[in-house]
Amino acid sequence: MNNGQGVITFINGPVIRAKNMDDFRIREMVMVGENKLIGEVISLEGNIGTIQVYEETSGLKSGEKILPTGKPLSLKLGPGMLGNIFDGIQRPLDKINTLSEGFIPEGIGLISIDTEKAWAVKLLVQVGDKVKSGQIFGEVQETSLIVHRLLVPIGISGIVTAVKQDGIYGMEETLVVVEEGKEQHFLKMYQEWSVREPRPSKERKPIERPLVTGQRILDIFFPIAKGGTAAIPGGFGTGKTMTQHQLAKWSDADIIVYIGCGERGNEMTEVLEDFPKLIDPKSDKPIMERTILIANTSNMPVAAREASIYTGITMAEYFRDMGYHVAIMADSTSRWAEALREISGRLEEMPAEEGYPAYLPSRLAEFYERAGYVTTFNDQEASVTVIGAVSPAGGDFSEPVTENTKRFVNAFLGLDRKLAYARHYPAINWLTSYSGYLKALDGWYRENIGEDILELRGKMMKILHEENKLLEIVQLVGEDVLPDDQRLVLEISKVLKIGFLQQNAFHKEDTFVPLEKQYKMVKLIDQLYERCFRGIKLGIPISQLKREQLFQDIIKVKYTILNDHLEAFAVLEKRIAEYYDELEEKYNR
Repeated sequence: MNNGQGVITFINGPVIRAKNMDDFRIREMVMVGENKLIGEVISLEGNIGTIQVYEETSGLKSGEKILPTGKPLSLKLGPGMLGNIFDGIQRPLDKINTLSEGFIPEGIGLISIDTEKAWAVKLLVQVGDKVKSGQIFGEVQETSLIVHRLLVPIGISGIVTAVKQDGIYGMEETLVVVEEGKEQHFLKMYQEWSVREPRPSKERKPIERPLVTGQRILDIFFPIAKGGTAAIPGGFGTGKTMTQHQLAKWSDADIIVYIGCGERGNEMTEVLEDFPKLIDPKSDKPIMERTILIANTSNMPVAAREASIYTGITMAEYFRDMGYHVAIMADSTSRWAEALREISGRLEEMPAEEGYPAYLPSRLAEFYERAGYVTTFNDQEASVTVIGAVSPAGGDFSEPVTENTKRFVNAFLGLDRKLAYARHYPAINWLTSYSGYLKALDGWYRENIGEDILELRGKMMKILHEENKLLEIVQLVGEDVLPDDQRLVLEISKVLKIGFLQQNAFHKEDTFVPLEKQYKMVKLIDQLYERCFRGIKLGIPISQLKREQLFQDIIKVKYTILNDHLEAFAVLEKRIAEYYDELEEKYNR
């Protein structure tokens, strides 16, 4: 006779099998063994169930019990998430450290946001009001930067029959009572949501606005859109994590969710040490006030790594529903795919390419599909932008995770080992990278930066592609045999690569560059190219056209012209015009 408890019959790392599982449901969260480890039912066959456990299973024995919870693996979504550091299943690491210093013990249960903390609540509804799913019924000033808007949970609507006064309340207190027919709903400060189920929105909108990052190669050459998707693939040491840090620090998203998914402990330590010290450039407040960190390092349980990106994106969708623009950084999806591969192997599933499970593409698609620009249920525009780093073994972009990611993202920012070794950062290769958002963002760019910005970008890309072809010839026969117009292409691309595409994350003027300055820099390089090209047509030798000091001053513009003193560009523009006017006059005599 089944007493509602399963009995463990087989243990293989994080994968266990149990009998007496008739009353359990697929994707149900369960408590495993005497230590009540957290697990999730992933398959049921008759009365035999397979469970993946999100904690270390060492010491677990056959015959121990499995207890049902009656609900899927869910997150508590409410005040207290911002500025916090969680593991892959939303357990706060600070709190775990007070319980057990230095490591995560088994069986601590599904602790999440601090439900004992009290918050000052301002309520926005009155008795008799009709409320609907996703409506904002109250506000909590969670940090000095972000107002946490309390939402009516999805699936609940009706008439408000009771409301608390504005004041300080605990997380478990009922703030609003909503009556729907004969049913009563008690709204608290937090709500629960299954990590694997996307949160709905009122309407998905077309993508029309860029995520402004302050990184020149991204904003001008390969833009990422708000509500869009991007992948940053690169081999070891090419700067994936650094590029993600820059995006997390400087992009114009309201909230950042950073997932360290299966990365090395020392890399994650750097994030955990750096972020709390960082000051948000827009507000001069600590950047952690609008950041959530999820740390799931490579030595943590492998099944929790698989869940971590769902935890992160569910949090991002929750803040999106409040009306915020959220950017989610997943570093790295390759480690997440490796967790899938390991669990799939233990489940004895048929392997596909390179041992990854056959469902790898659909899991990647499900993740990236949760990005989007939407109208929320309270009629605000909001977005979730997903930026995933990919770590292909040996930098091979033809391996399954990179290849499949490429199918589902619209911006592909390929990092290049040669550029990284030449200390050219960000090491994004302009020949292999692309952005599918140029057309969608065309209107915004013309309106907000300059009418000719995309033509300038096209022209610069053409110069870079031409340079790539010429370098092959130069390697064979040397630069001296090239005609002057082709030598000019090589010289201008040098200015473009060093002066524009290379950016110093540790220089206070260069780490973040406003769009107006980026535009002026491209215009300046274009002016230099046009004047030199005209000089070549007039028969002036390249040795005269290439004035070393002038070229160097244009390269150094990123450091010498301050971000808030852009009028200095006029001085350089005048110098270029005067020098080449004088040169042309001399040769025309």
